[in-house]
Amino acid sequence: MKKSKKPVRKSAPKSAKKKTAKPAKKPTMKMAAPKSSKKSSKKTAKKPTKKPAMKASAPKASKAMKRVSAKKPVAAKMKSPTSMVKPSAGVLISHPLLGQSAPNFSVVNDEGHSVSLQDYRGKKVVLYFYPKDDTPGCTQEACDFRDSWSRVQATGAVVLGVSRDSVESHQKFRQKYSLPYALLADEEGKVCESFGVWKEKSNYGKTSMGIERTTFVIDETGNVQKVWPKVRVEGHIDEILGELN
Repeated sequence: MKKSKKPVRKSAPKSAKKKTAKPAKKPTMKMAAPKSSKKSSKKTAKKPTKKPAMKASAPKASKAMKRVSAKKPVAAKMKSPTSMVKPSAGVLISHPLLGQSAPNFSVVNDEGHSVSLQDYRGKKVVLYFYPKDDTPGCTQEACDFRDSWSRVQATGAVVLGVSRDSVESHQKFRQKYSLPYALLADEEGKVCESFGVWKEKSNYGKTSMGIERTTFVIDETGNVQKVWPKVRVEGHIDEILGELN
């Protein structure tokens, strides 16, 4: 009767539990698959971000090109005015005395003789006003007349230099540089005022009255034929000779 207890075995349910535990591991493998899909989705999401970065650099280049193209017209505008400021030095198209009778005057020259503009009626007169004896610009202008004296004489014109220096100053200036023409001493400034060359000038921020370097060509009848205000000395003698010829 004791041998009837053998049919009861507890090992069978243990093996069943083990078999049921094995399929539980398979879903863990399936869960790993979505992780890889997330990574791939992240990688695909990053790729479109790179493309707009390349597109963003393109507008920067276009802005730079716009800036370069915008500068070109400015350079063209700057060139046009400079090319128009190249007419001959001091030539004036209109002047209050141009074509009018030149103001007559009577002053003393460097030899102490009284000189009048009417004394030269029938000849062309080059009447040039300069600021001061024996200064660099005035010396150069005076010597240019001297060095071209044969050409001036060929035109039959008379040259008269005028400043507000004294007779003694004119004598020294003329002798020092062997000037072949007369210098007029307008010490009171009346001749300068009548020809409109006594003006306010600025130098290093300071203003003062002085002679504006100016040349007049007066024809045989006593009328003003040509005016050069604010004369640039270099090349001025050639302008005068061109007018006289």
